[in-house]
Amino acid sequence: MPVFEAKIDGATLKMLQNVPIFSGLSERQLRHLAKDSMGREFKVGDTVVKQGEKGLGFYLLLDGHVEVRRKGRKLATLGPGHFFGEMALFDDQPRSADVIAIEPTRCLVLSKWEFWGVAMGEPRMLRGMLGEMARRLSNTDQALS
Repeated sequence: MPVFEAKIDGATLKMLQNVPIFSGLSERQLRHLAKDSMGREFKVGDTVVKQGEKGLGFYLLLDGHVEVRRKGRKLATLGPGHFFGEMALFDDQPRSADVIAIEPTRCLVLSKWEFWGVAMGEPRMLRGMLGEMARRLSNTDQALS
């Protein structure tokens, strides 16, 4: 999968800010995360992530579309601004689905190692992210009750 230098502009920062776990971060913190990310390009039919493999990071779709599939069954189609893999930043669980490019696609990819390199120097950033995760878990718990 080819790598490209991702342009960190206002549109990219806005997409990052729309990711719930990043929504409380400052523009400076978002830029720091984006700067440590890498751009990846995928051709039609390329597997972006494979079900059952260890999750290594977070993906933000900059352009193109992908399908999320589990055991060959289509679960969702994602496009620009959508994201997946955010939980891989925090745990070592295997991927729960395949993600396949259905058109030429470019993603901003933040590995867990790059993420933690930034996060360890930004305790306020972690506090905001953990607060958002706690809210999401609480909402899930309430929905299941």
